[in-house]
Amino acid sequence: MGLKLSRRQFVGSTTALSLMAIIPRGLLAASSSAQKVVVRSDAEIGAVRPEFHGHFAEHLGACVYGGLWVGKKSPIPNIDGYRKQSVEYLKELGVPVLRWPGGCYADDYHWRDGVGPVEQRPKRVNIHWGGYVEDGSFGTHEFIGLCRLLGAEPYLAGNVGSGSPRELRDWIEYCNMPSGSTLAEERIKNGAAEPFRVRYWGVGNENWGCGGWMRPEVYANLYRQFSVYIREYGGIEPFLVASGPNGNDRRWTRGFMDTLDGGVPGGLSMHYYEGGPDRSTEFSADHMSQQLSIFKKVEDAVVEQRAILDGYRDGRKVGLILDEWGVWDKIPEADEKRYGKLWMQSTMRSAVAAGLGLNIFNRLADKLFMCNIAQIVNVLQSLLLTDGPEGKSCIRTTTYHAFALFKPHRSKTAVRVETQDASPLGVSVSASKAGEELVITLVNPRHDADVELDCTIWNACNTFENPNSVVLQSQPVKMEAARLRMELPRLSVATVILKTE
Repeated sequence: MGLKLSRRQFVGSTTALSLMAIIPRGLLAASSSAQKVVVRSDAEIGAVRPEFHGHFAEHLGACVYGGLWVGKKSPIPNIDGYRKQSVEYLKELGVPVLRWPGGCYADDYHWRDGVGPVEQRPKRVNIHWGGYVEDGSFGTHEFIGLCRLLGAEPYLAGNVGSGSPRELRDWIEYCNMPSGSTLAEERIKNGAAEPFRVRYWGVGNENWGCGGWMRPEVYANLYRQFSVYIREYGGIEPFLVASGPNGNDRRWTRGFMDTLDGGVPGGLSMHYYEGGPDRSTEFSADHMSQQLSIFKKVEDAVVEQRAILDGYRDGRKVGLILDEWGVWDKIPEADEKRYGKLWMQSTMRSAVAAGLGLNIFNRLADKLFMCNIAQIVNVLQSLLLTDGPEGKSCIRTTTYHAFALFKPHRSKTAVRVETQDASPLGVSVSASKAGEELVITLVNPRHDADVELDCTIWNACNTFENPNSVVLQSQPVKMEAARLRMELPRLSVATVILKTE
């Protein structure tokens, strides 16, 4: 594959370079038909915000309980109750921002159930995800403690569906008021002398669905009402995120913005899942192609939703946030019974899906503010898997490694790329630059390019028996003047970092 990178020469232009790639062990690179990709290093798009690599943790299955939190008395190795291996893996990757407690769970969650002495916290039924009894042992303080361990910015989703403006207003004061007020002193009494300084606040979640099954005009009026009572405490101006559309629902966005009539939120969240009819390890080639093709619709949706917002007075001030995205496969009851609700394996196809999404965020860096994959541990397209809530094993998934390949893009400036094949399954490319460094990530979503692909390779994944079946590997690259040549195997994600003179 030839890549015209820029007019400038690269260091070691005629020597062999290397890149890191996700390729299942034992996969041989096949020869491929030549395709040209042009990287316009002088055509800047915008900053690749670290928040594009944000994450989401909901009280669902074994995401929080058993995935992130095992309790201080657990035999599972832990750091003050947080699963030690999860913390170590996530710190290694870097978590820019973490959204909690939902999801659907947020609009039936009352924050006071999760503060104060653990033994006195009420037990509540999780009506959305399995009807199990929640003991409240992981609440606001525990979530902030996790964020501090990971170095993540906290993003709290407030309750609009079954809550009140007073409840959300009090939660913000409890978190951010340094001292003096009754709520601040209560936080201090509960063990947090320093304020939590939470900036990101969701005003409800999926209020078109599990958050109240509302019409956009009804939700907009509630948003207006809630926003009146939200204030700055301790110098932290709340960044309010309104509940946006399901996929590319233009009617919802227009209905919300028309009713709002000024006083725009800091952000508008949209959710877009790439669903599939098969189990994550038993999909057909056709279904895989159909699922990966959805990412083109995601890209189009971001462009259209951004255009809708920009058409309103002050609409350009609203950050577009994709705070739930990722593949959602058919999940067997046996897996849920063994590992927890919505527990899903992550295969090479999942890594390719992650790469397609993250490339979109780079290419649309001027249109997005934040993105949060669903979810961080055990649920849907997760970065980590544990062998059940009580299991001691914790492994990194293929999606984890895909995120690792995109880490070099963070805080750089995205630049434009041109490809020959603009079809949904064409080679996906994004690039970014900073100083003398240019980062290019390429994704090949085709399973049938040049060689016949064996089904076991499509389904390559990291299991508890073989946790390193899919890892980052070196891939040969050759530089010739200002051209880079490399082989991009089928179903692969690769990142190359080039130093410019």
